[in-house]
Amino acid sequence: MENQNTDNKFELLKGDKVLWSVIILISLLSVFPVYSASSNLEYIVNNGTTTGHVLKHIIFVLIGLGIMRFVGTVKYEYIGKLSSILLLFTIGLLLITMFTGQKIEGASASRWLKIPGTPISFQPSSFAYLMLVIYLCRYLSKRVKRERVPLENIIYIFGPILIVFGLVVKDNGSTGMMILLISIAILIIGQLDFKYIAGFIVTAALFISMFLFVALKTDLIKSNRVHTWMSRIEVFFDGKKVNEIDNEVDKAKNYQVNQAKAAIVHGGFNGIGPGKSALKQTLPQSVSDFIFAIIVEEYGWMGAFVLIGLYMIMIIRIVMIASKMPAFFGTLLVLSIGLMIFVQLSMNIAVAINLIPVTGQPLPLISYGGTSMLVTYIQLGIILNVSSRIQVYDEEGLGKRQSLEEINDIA
Repeated sequence: MENQNTDNKFELLKGDKVLWSVIILISLLSVFPVYSASSNLEYIVNNGTTTGHVLKHIIFVLIGLGIMRFVGTVKYEYIGKLSSILLLFTIGLLLITMFTGQKIEGASASRWLKIPGTPISFQPSSFAYLMLVIYLCRYLSKRVKRERVPLENIIYIFGPILIVFGLVVKDNGSTGMMILLISIAILIIGQLDFKYIAGFIVTAALFISMFLFVALKTDLIKSNRVHTWMSRIEVFFDGKKVNEIDNEVDKAKNYQVNQAKAAIVHGGFNGIGPGKSALKQTLPQSVSDFIFAIIVEEYGWMGAFVLIGLYMIMIIRIVMIASKMPAFFGTLLVLSIGLMIFVQLSMNIAVAINLIPVTGQPLPLISYGGTSMLVTYIQLGIILNVSSRIQVYDEEGLGKRQSLEEINDIA
């Protein structure tokens, strides 16, 4: 009876318990840097109060954990079956955003779509990115052993990738490139014939070249950010050019990097203490895109290594879940989502320590903001869902008795 009660108690955390623990711990730890850095929004941006922002962050964390738990109760097989419909829906949202998208404070692109009748705005690109990944995993796993004709690949694989990429990249270059790179990685892991992958890479390169030419040489694409991307890359590879640039936006981006580096140097190994950051008031986006620099300043590299260690435990558990899953769709889905999270957190940290140009990618589960945080919780909910299904497959003996194709038919 005691064992049964213990099982029921832990049923609340359905799925991999270690992964659950790491997610909850990172979520709780995120409150401290957000509380400290959000004073920038109050005193510099003149947007709300520090207490208000941290309460909003806590609410998003609680909602995110609730969504993650709910996603964990819906079989990932059903999510896969709905992925094509959900992808079409999010593509529709991207089209609406193209014409009616809004900016929010501190942003320089119209990436947000406001829900009519409410003050709530969100980024459809984040949801479209996730739906595309789920769709690709589902499509590839259902046809893992079947030869595809070229037209089928163009319509059902290359088409959706290029459509989502094209709709996102105009206003969000870093997310657009992530969509393209992660999609190619999924095609490789999903065992698509290499000749098709090579053909897609060539097609994508031509697509990007045409887009850049039209954006730079004509006025056909309004309000594109290609010039901003080029300036960021130039400033990154030659810091001296910032003195020759008259564009205030470009100066601000270089200013962000310099302030982030100063915060990291100021923090040193031990840090100057929680809430004592001196650079949070002068570092733009210190509560979101550059929050890692504030973490290093206040908690030092020792605190940063602890956080990175938690992230690494998360990634290792994700890989372990993928390796134990007998259904190819589950394995491919977990690996793909894990890759999405890993690339995002790597890009955020790399920008903060000036390894790559500014991208505007938030730090998963840490950065202040709604859409990206909630999407991350949905991603982790799907992974936890798959992890909870491993035991079911083992108990039913599916991994031992049935072939790969038969298991995938169940998915």
